Amino acid sequence: MVRAGLEQLLVASGDIEVVGSVADGVTAVDHVRRSRPDVVLMDISLPGLDGIRATAAIKAADPDVRVVMLTSFGDRVRVLAAVDAGAAGYILKEADPEDLLRAVRAAARGESPVSPRAGQALFAARTGRLEAADQLTSRERQVLLLVAEGLVNKQIARRLGISEKTTKAHLTRIYAAIGVSDRTQAALWAERNGLLQDDRTT
Repeated sequence: MVRAGLEQLLVASGDIEVVGSVADGVTAVDHVRRSRPDVVLMDISLPGLDGIRATAAIKAADPDVRVVMLTSFGDRVRVLAAVDAGAAGYILKEADPEDLLRAVRAAARGESPVSPRAGQALFAARTGRLEAADQLTSRERQVLLLVAEGLVNKQIARRLGISEKTTKAHLTRIYAAIGVSDRTQAALWAERNGLLQDDRTT
């Protein structure tokens, strides 16, 4: 019902063409690859592949697609995760219909529409997270970079000459410091905040 209502709203605008409406993340990724839309409205709570991971997959396949999250979650963890995954905008479902239409048009123009509440969460969390990241030890930074390279805990432990238990302990602190909940989000964070480039130039 929600998707049908959104589709009607978008079609009625007169200047937005709807090329698809799907119910889960896997189907969304597949449909985007085939239809190549300019803008994707993405929910976070999707069955199977959630909206955060679906967004990352879409951006990996086609960096030009503009993904706008449309969700009821405005907490800083989800907002940051969406941005790290490549979302171009973040609109809360409490937004007025006209605000949503403006957000779609803005995203199509290359802008980054963000609901005020989500923007506040993003600013506060980003600032705090970057400050916390500066407090990472050199070893924790090494672990984070290896996570970004795609290494699993056993490989990281072997590379650094430490135990898997120690590796897990480092990851727990890293996740808490940069405000993520898993290694995929940590890898995205490292890439988007320039840690990989910094490592290559030092």
